[in-house]
Amino acid sequence: MASHLTGVMSSSTCSTTATNVFEIGKHITVLLRAEPGTCTTKSSLPVPPPLQLLIATPSEAGEFPLLLLLHGYLLYNSFYSQLIQHIASHGFIVLAPQLYTVAGPDSSEEIKSAAAVTNWLSKGLHDLLPPHVRPNLSKLGLAGHSRGGKTAFALALRKASTSLKFSALIGIDPVDGMDKGKQTPPPVLTYVPHSFDLDMAVMVIGSGLGEVKRNPLFPPCAPKGVNHEDFFKECREPACYFLAKDYGHLDMLDDETNGIRGKATHCLCKNGKSREPMRRFVGGIVIAFMKAYLEGDNSSLISIRDGHATAPVELQNVEFLV
Repeated sequence: MASHLTGVMSSSTCSTTATNVFEIGKHITVLLRAEPGTCTTKSSLPVPPPLQLLIATPSEAGEFPLLLLLHGYLLYNSFYSQLIQHIASHGFIVLAPQLYTVAGPDSSEEIKSAAAVTNWLSKGLHDLLPPHVRPNLSKLGLAGHSRGGKTAFALALRKASTSLKFSALIGIDPVDGMDKGKQTPPPVLTYVPHSFDLDMAVMVIGSGLGEVKRNPLFPPCAPKGVNHEDFFKECREPACYFLAKDYGHLDMLDDETNGIRGKATHCLCKNGKSREPMRRFVGGIVIAFMKAYLEGDNSSLISIRDGHATAPVELQNVEFLV
């Protein structure tokens, strides 16, 4: 594992023991679904969400930070249920909107839809949550997987306006098209180092097998030139980068993904031996990053960076800009 550190996060602020973020946390969670109100379907909610939502939340009373997770290309938000419940078990409310069911190459509408969900949070989220569970809207993270990672970066780069401010941005194997020069509109990557004008901490997670073709008939799911490596090169400090060796672009999804699209997730991309280790890693590193930059507790992130916490996957590369 290569570790390139530009500056360091101070270990003096690190507690003596870090929570094992790669395991399920102490909070009992519930998985909730909410449907949008339409002209033909009346919602029972006072202010229904603009899109169908899947929400994982702690069930007991308390105030918790939020994470908005945007799904990958042509995937269902339900494919992330195990991942978001893992994150929620450590004291976060995670919302996964279904941005679309059918989409072309242009992601402009997805960016607008993600902004609409963000703007709805202060108006309608509290009506969906269990009694005495309160969302802390001042501690809001934004994450996206695959094309959803591109959408998350686009939203953070203010390609659509939001009424709430994000404090942390996470790209989970983000992809900005088919190849360098073949970006899908609107392009996010500029190929200018450190060009992203983001007033928040950023983490990029990459899959080592994402740029490998599964077979000659299919292109790689996270091609070189438009993938995690390129996204991180354009980040400014504070930012961090984790590249998981021997795992693929879709290995953070649920073990069982049903339907034609669910079965396709096992066939289209080069995958690792199983999904559980990569899903635990992604869940854990997201938790560690959110704790560091939303809650001021960097003990788990430092422990992982310094190799004191054993990750469930082998890390091919780790970089920090701080």
